[in-house]
Amino acid sequence: MANLVIVIQCKDQVGLVAGNSGVLARSKINIISMREHVDAVENRFFTRLEVEGVADVSQLEKELREALPSDADVTVNPTPEKKIFVLVTKEFHCLSDILVRNHFGTLGAKVLGVAGNHAHLGDICRRFDIPFTHVSHEGKSKPEFEKELLAVLKANPADYIVLAKFMRILSSEFIRHFPMKMINIHHSFLPAFIGSSPYQQAFDRGVKLIGATGHFVTDDLDQGPIIAQQIIPVNHTHTASAMMKAGREIETAVLAKALNLVLRDKVFVYKNKTVVFE
Repeated sequence: MANLVIVIQCKDQVGLVAGNSGVLARSKINIISMREHVDAVENRFFTRLEVEGVADVSQLEKELREALPSDADVTVNPTPEKKIFVLVTKEFHCLSDILVRNHFGTLGAKVLGVAGNHAHLGDICRRFDIPFTHVSHEGKSKPEFEKELLAVLKANPADYIVLAKFMRILSSEFIRHFPMKMINIHHSFLPAFIGSSPYQQAFDRGVKLIGATGHFVTDDLDQGPIIAQQIIPVNHTHTASAMMKAGREIETAVLAKALNLVLRDKVFVYKNKTVVFE
């Protein structure tokens, strides 16, 4: 039988690992790998298991829930073939990386389509045979624009929505349709330099490191749970424009890493933090 993934999050207590292992052993299910973490401050237990030999997924999930605290969040075999939808504006570097990985089957998900508030990136999508929808924001109120964008996303139900340099601030009402299902790449090492023009902010501050952050989108601008981050050094010779150019490569790398972790069910969210099993 194919290997399956089990992800569990619950209140910590003595015997959780033994209880989980007992359920699996009685069902003659073999553990291929297991990662676990306890947040002592929050008294929270997190574990991710890869197993083989599962005959009845729903029965296994039921038995695991019975062996765990009542607040346990248990998922056996999260959607194995995930689907994503990508939102863009004009910058191509993050989108092109996603499209190449999707084309060669290394993304870990299927790209259902791309929507942009400008038409600039439609050509590259067509080259990869990915549907592109132009949803212009010009001459529209924010609610009108978001209503049109929401209709596109509802017509293409995805496991995750990826903001690949989508340079629009979405309303709380819009975001609530996709709780912890929207992944953004921010061109800054958050929590520094939130919002627009972070490279200019970094230049004005005279920083010696710039970075990028992959995070889940929440109501608080650029304050959602962080999935992945990286930094690179800069110095006094870098203009804001040079920082932006250097930052494109790290933005692409960080978004790719964040997607890889999320799509492989290696990220747990609790409150506004994450536990990441790399």
